[in-house]
Amino acid sequence: MMSTENLLFELNPAQKVAVTHTGGALLVVAGAGSGKTRVLTRRIAYLMSARKVAPYQILAITFTNKAAGEMKARVGELVGPIAQSMWVSTFHSACVRILRQEAMRLGYSNSFSIYDSADSLRLVTVVAKELNLDSKRYPARQFQAMISNAKNELMGPQDYINASSNHFEQVVGDVYSLYQQRLTRANAMDFDDLILKSVELLQRFPEAKARYRSRFSHVLVDEYQDTNHAQYVLVKELVGTIGEVLPPAELCVVGDADQSIYGFRGATIRNILQFELDYPNATTVLLEQNYRSTQNILSAANAVITKNEGRKEKNLWTDSGSGALLTGYVAENEHDEARFIAEEIGALARAGKTEPGETAIFYRTNAQSRVFEEVFMRSALPYKVVGGVRFYERREVRDLLAYLRVLANLEDEISLRRIINVPKRGIGDTSLDCVDLFAREQGISFWAALLRASEVAGLANRAAVAIAEFTSMMSALYVLVEAKTRPSLIVEAALEQSGLLKELADSSDPQDEVRVENLKELVAVSMEYEERDFEELLEDEEISLAGFLEKVSLVADADQIPDGENHGGVVTMMTLHTAKGLEFPTVFLTGMEDGIFPHSRTLGEKEELEEERRLAYVGLTRARKHLYISRAQYRSTWGAPNYNPPSRFLDEIPEEVIQWRNESSTSVSPSLLKRSRTTPPPRATGKKITTINLNVGERVSHDTFGLGTVIAIAGDGDKAEATIEFGEYGQKRLLLRYAPVEKL
Repeated sequence: MMSTENLLFELNPAQKVAVTHTGGALLVVAGAGSGKTRVLTRRIAYLMSARKVAPYQILAITFTNKAAGEMKARVGELVGPIAQSMWVSTFHSACVRILRQEAMRLGYSNSFSIYDSADSLRLVTVVAKELNLDSKRYPARQFQAMISNAKNELMGPQDYINASSNHFEQVVGDVYSLYQQRLTRANAMDFDDLILKSVELLQRFPEAKARYRSRFSHVLVDEYQDTNHAQYVLVKELVGTIGEVLPPAELCVVGDADQSIYGFRGATIRNILQFELDYPNATTVLLEQNYRSTQNILSAANAVITKNEGRKEKNLWTDSGSGALLTGYVAENEHDEARFIAEEIGALARAGKTEPGETAIFYRTNAQSRVFEEVFMRSALPYKVVGGVRFYERREVRDLLAYLRVLANLEDEISLRRIINVPKRGIGDTSLDCVDLFAREQGISFWAALLRASEVAGLANRAAVAIAEFTSMMSALYVLVEAKTRPSLIVEAALEQSGLLKELADSSDPQDEVRVENLKELVAVSMEYEERDFEELLEDEEISLAGFLEKVSLVADADQIPDGENHGGVVTMMTLHTAKGLEFPTVFLTGMEDGIFPHSRTLGEKEELEEERRLAYVGLTRARKHLYISRAQYRSTWGAPNYNPPSRFLDEIPEEVIQWRNESSTSVSPSLLKRSRTTPPPRATGKKITTINLNVGERVSHDTFGLGTVIAIAGDGDKAEATIEFGEYGQKRLLLRYAPVEKL
């Protein structure tokens, strides 16, 4: 274990205060790039070495699995293998560990399923259908979002119904109520439940609360500005208050209100702004020295964020020099913007200043990546879009995982519905509706009803036989789970017995070869899960199918970001929200126009505009050496030019820190306006206007979706359309007059 003296070595004065603080709650306001991870890891190590705190008494919470893994590894470097017995995890992972131990108190078995967003949406859709709600008037996705918001506010179905003030909210309340009943019947929790049920457990069961309160004498929370109300209450319950039997745990939260950008997820900035009110004896430490960016970049970021009201005043500074000026570029349109960036990346590489793999392009919305992708493909510049179709979201991977989830929890109705006819077995929606009605009438689970398919009224004999074959196969596979067979063997058996692998292997579609590779990859993931060193296992963890599925279901979006500084030699493209927590030597901040960034829907709302400004601050402070800011004079919207004024954030950047590459940095020149009006932007609708003739079964190539097979044709002339299966992109219905497809 590193000596106390060495732990404090090279910390600046403010960092040292944060690491050694003893007593009441501690708020570390950590500006971008100010070494917050170093402070957190050194504080944990200091607790163990100088204050003799046992590692199992420490609970450290982060927002992504990746951040948790890095923190544990860094603490391990400081204190050695003893760090393994610490709880370092995301909010959701910590709650799963608590609930696996305590779920019986809440009426769940400890093998409960965890429903992700897609599973949750499917269940909401089933519930809305059961309530005979018009899906056009009442979109399932809207119900899902409102239920999630309610759970983030710790409102159960009855709380929501009691608080409803109009007919629509009453309908949401009915959907929420039935949705929650269905979840419980399926022995399942959605992601929001993991927090909500943990809070319920700690508040309703004093002995359960005492178990965790007596265990954790130190609670540390990273990115505290991103917590929602439910997470805030969870932390409060785990820490406890003065006057309880046990003394409160020492709480240390680290965050930066200026980087609070997840309001749309329910994060509330008040949690950090009012920390001193929540914890009256709190100490606040300000980290303002930046170790990432040049002073010019920091001056730009400071100037922008200062325009927000009601924030804790701080001013980032660095002793590493002013660095290069920011570069501004006003493009004619979005294609010109992308072309400039592609050329500039090449020029920087030739000048030896920065490599493509050290470069990131940020934009406000995912849709903006399309033009960059087109230009980069033409320029033969390798790139990666973070936030594409991720491995665990691919259809075939989700299908196999659904099989495994049913095997881990036979009551998991949504997963059952997904797989019962995959591959096709002749069990359609009408048959499932009959089974569902029977289950409700009998007061039994969906699985129990499937086992009694022969008793279901109105069920065709062919469907009943197919259901019997399916339940027979699943029951045989379930024996492997009961026998505690290795997860990788169960995965292989499910692949083989279900027919999933055979269907893809027998296919002549080259895209299905990719799908087979993805399924093999999942087998490899299960093997990696099994082959972890004994030291990596948590104290209450055993190798099991449920454990494997838990690891998979808790993989966060940000964990998909490429590792390593060079990012594989490719330019990384991502939204500003995804960029949080990352850094790159060179950053291109694009689309700096009012209506694009800040987003059009935020322009009239003070709080939302302030969140957009914080998003700009996050984007600016990702850059280490070179920062480019660009905007377009006009962008194509539905094939017509749309003119947006410069982003108001551009006016807030001091003139002395930015150098505009082209002269018309503030307004559209008359000649450009004249030219752009007579020469409209490139059509967004495709290469040619002649309608291509296609037949079912033909193979085609699409500019964006790649290779596909025509599976249906409808309409004629200008209205002709084709439904095409594009592998991992799924089925697309294309109007042939506009679709960029070619016959092979």
